[in-house]
Amino acid sequence: MELFPAMPLAEWQDTKATVHRFCQVVGKVRLACGVRRNHWWNAPFHLTGRGLTTRPMGQSDGNPIFTIDFDFVAHRLIVTTLDGRTVSFALYGRSVASFYHETMGALAALDVRVDLPVPHPFDLPDADRPFADDTEHAAYDPAMVTRYWQVLSQVNLVLEEFAAGYSGKISPVHHFWHTFDIACTRFSDRLIEQPPEADPVTREAYSREVISSGFWFGDDAFPEAAFYSYTAPEPAGLVEEPLRPGAARWIEQRGGHLAVLPYAAARSEADPRAAVLDFYESAYQAGARRAGWDIGRLACPGGVTDPLLDAGT
Repeated sequence: MELFPAMPLAEWQDTKATVHRFCQVVGKVRLACGVRRNHWWNAPFHLTGRGLTTRPMGQSDGNPIFTIDFDFVAHRLIVTTLDGRTVSFALYGRSVASFYHETMGALAALDVRVDLPVPHPFDLPDADRPFADDTEHAAYDPAMVTRYWQVLSQVNLVLEEFAAGYSGKISPVHHFWHTFDIACTRFSDRLIEQPPEADPVTREAYSREVISSGFWFGDDAFPEAAFYSYTAPEPAGLVEEPLRPGAARWIEQRGGHLAVLPYAAARSEADPRAAVLDFYESAYQAGARRAGWDIGRLACPGGVTDPLLDAGT
């Protein structure tokens, strides 16, 4: 199929709002039942051949081992335990409240006990409203949801290709349910002292110096899909660095700056995949230069670090 098909926010904004909250319900189950990892790597979803997965969880908390999968081809949520038991239900035709009750019921039917400490949205306009009370968000366009998964899958592989060129500590490519973006992050070993007022999520996510690369579908603040990159903490002079291709630019975002390449601009390039990889590389080089990273030592072109293989012997 077409690489990077059209994904205008206006055509699925209501559906996106619903699916985002569906993902937050399941994401909070993942957060409650998974083993904690550094920088919250335990929390995000991963792509599958039909949608998204939490990956297996349970066991250490006394629950059976279980997995929750979004099937965005058949449009069902599927909860499966290690012994083969499965409960599933349709994603379309229901509100967030209905989805929440069905998800909790499916878990209970499989003897999974989950107590969500904060069962309402994170960092969304209705963050004070419990999932169980949200009958407002119920839009679900199956065609656009399938396309959302298809775009995620394509971007996932571009990010995997970009990630291969770095030999240092780097996150998996994963889909964050709280911000609804897909990203991978390169780390230096430089410890960053967060201010005392920083929230626990921020403190853990940015306890080390990072350069993150990703993609999001747009929101009210930036109403178009875009590829992005940022360096945290932001080094002085970052926005003076050049970006590629020509449509890429620096924008102000939450007190800092993001490098962005609009999705529509990438689609118009003669080779969209190469353009996105070039964008990520230019943004990484900008941040790494300004932050003083040893770019040459951390590089591994083609995913190869062995000097004999690298030499072609």
